Amino acid sequence: MVGSVWVALGLSLTCISALSLLSPAWFQTPTFSFGVLSYCSWPQGDSWNQSCGIFRSLDDIPDFAWKENYTAFKTVNTLPPPLSSWQVSAALLLGGWLLVAFHAILLLSWVLAPKELCPRRGSGNMRGVQAAAATTTVVGLLAFPIGLASPFAKEACGASSVYRSGQCQLGWGYVTAILNAVLASILAVIRWPRTTKVQGRTIRFSSDTEKIILMPEVRK
Repeated sequence: MVGSVWVALGLSLTCISALSLLSPAWFQTPTFSFGVLSYCSWPQGDSWNQSCGIFRSLDDIPDFAWKENYTAFKTVNTLPPPLSSWQVSAALLLGGWLLVAFHAILLLSWVLAPKELCPRRGSGNMRGVQAAAATTTVVGLLAFPIGLASPFAKEACGASSVYRSGQCQLGWGYVTAILNAVLASILAVIRWPRTTKVQGRTIRFSSDTEKIILMPEVRK
């Protein structure tokens, strides 16, 4: 029963995270909005008649202002230009989503598989995957507003700069992504095993297996 609840939470978090990541409503104005991977524009007062586009690769994502002069950079460097914060954020957020999806799939396989095949359900490795997913997502969310200094964001938001949205307002996509990161962090903490000592024995409580494991005290 407990395993099914964790699977439902993991799958729900995966779907909501994907919806937020694909949403163009991270920063928006009355006629334009953009997110990590997509953007939309529409006539004034007619938001139903939207024209949207997708950044199909990291190269399509807008760069920083200091990367505009790519020709001059290329003449003196053989290496490709460094990634902008927007591109780094997209890579981190995609990586966090993949970790969340991987965690949910493994939880589902553990619930459906016979217990004899998966005796160590809810092991520390899976808690580590969930913690890594939450950490990666949080770092990606913190890096994304730095991209407000890009020419693309300045054209859409006016006088925008690092962590200043100018005329743009926060959209539901960014807010949902923040809530997902908070929820993933809380779930990772809740799933951490709790230990206590009773009469010289260490008791480990596992919320996944609903078992109490008695471990003899090791005398130093």
